[in-house]
Amino acid sequence: MDFGPAALTRQAQDLARIRKRLVEIDRTGWSAHAIADARLIEAEMNGLDFDLRVRRPWARDPSFYATVYGEESDVPAREGPSADTIDLFRYRWPLSPADARDLAARLAGVPRLLDHARSWLADSQAADLWRYGDRAFAEQQSVLDALIDGSLSMRTLDGAKSASLTGAPAPLLRAAIAARDATAAFGAWVKVQAPNKAGPSGVGKADYDWYMKHVQLVPYTWDEQRVLLQRELERAWAGLKLEEQRNRALPPLRSIDDRVAYRRFAERKMTVFTDFLVKQKLIQDRPYYRAALAAQTLDFTEPARRNFFNHVTALDPWPLYSHDIHWVELARIRHEPNPDPIRRGAPLYNIFQSRSEGFATAFEELVMHAGLYDAEPRGRELVWIMLANRAARGLASLHVQANEWDLVKAGQFHARWTPRGFSDPDSPLVGFEQLLYLRQPGYGTSYVTGKMELDRLIARAAKVGEADARSAPVAAVMRMLDSEGTVPFALYPQPDGE
Repeated sequence: MDFGPAALTRQAQDLARIRKRLVEIDRTGWSAHAIADARLIEAEMNGLDFDLRVRRPWARDPSFYATVYGEESDVPAREGPSADTIDLFRYRWPLSPADARDLAARLAGVPRLLDHARSWLADSQAADLWRYGDRAFAEQQSVLDALIDGSLSMRTLDGAKSASLTGAPAPLLRAAIAARDATAAFGAWVKVQAPNKAGPSGVGKADYDWYMKHVQLVPYTWDEQRVLLQRELERAWAGLKLEEQRNRALPPLRSIDDRVAYRRFAERKMTVFTDFLVKQKLIQDRPYYRAALAAQTLDFTEPARRNFFNHVTALDPWPLYSHDIHWVELARIRHEPNPDPIRRGAPLYNIFQSRSEGFATAFEELVMHAGLYDAEPRGRELVWIMLANRAARGLASLHVQANEWDLVKAGQFHARWTPRGFSDPDSPLVGFEQLLYLRQPGYGTSYVTGKMELDRLIARAAKVGEADARSAPVAAVMRMLDSEGTVPFALYPQPDGE
């Protein structure tokens, strides 16, 4: 990997050539689907253009050089920009001789990459990217430590997967230790450099708007997103208070503070949840869909170690299980790959973010309205709390991108507007989320803007079928989600032909 000036100049020249090729293709007679595919490819090219001109993560963002990951992401590709991706969960453990050689070679590149990164980052003044930048390397060091000592457990589509270098060939063990030591040294270097940085970290409103329109294909500007997320935050708080009013005569939800009892509770809730989705025809009854959800069954978290999501799931796992529709989508990608090769993999530059995160967020409310909580109405309160948290953190991320707030203020707002004190501004989770949303413009808002785009699809499908008593607009849109893939909603066929 080379992120020096000469290599970046070559990338810009190559981009200009392939853009010219795309423009020159004769599209006469193309289907709407093919035209949408061309728009997706153009958006990916625009993503590279934006990185070369504006974001420049290789020159501004220390976290760009964190490349070793343990667990699988719940979206089609890892969130945020990265110089490389060494996904340990992708290997079959214990390693075959060929895989051991492959991993040793890849880990051997980590010290070299981090050594070069010091010079590539030399002129960076992006203060927040540095102040929070050592966290990624603390996490990478932790993953490598666990891999070396045999304690690494990784969340994956198939459930927890263990990885260990016990008995591994000596070259692999040496490469892992060298990568771990280089990671620790680089993280320490970032921490020492951070106090000397004083420049802006966000991309600014004008570039944010360009990125939304030309890369993410999201139809809302910074100003429009601010209004929409503020409205959604207020709707979530009002919805919570109305639920509490409705449920005031019911006993409050109580957490289960016993590990074995909680696991039994979580397993029962998962079984009921999966059966509900199948009965309501929200997912098809596929063995691998059921397995994908079952693999995400929650374990107990000690009260002192609970973050926002743990506070919710200690009371009822269903709100997070609803968001875990992500894993059904990953199972579909594996077992029922899209026949269109352009849509088969994950779009570059996280262009899937509004589609993937928006759908998962919408699904939390969708199953609530479909009747999931009818027998346990207190759980509805948690759905509104989840939505308030997502709206608050997305709204904060907008102000960070506009260089109006730093990450500390963003985390404070994020936590202050999360109901019931469930969010701690100083928690690793809040820091991780706000840093990601700074590094990947639009990710923090995508949970809400994508949800609104799905609402639009359902509304238009409903309007088209309004005169037909047999119309099932939600089911029709769910089928469309399956067939179109994890591409932006802007590329979906509109039910009314618009």
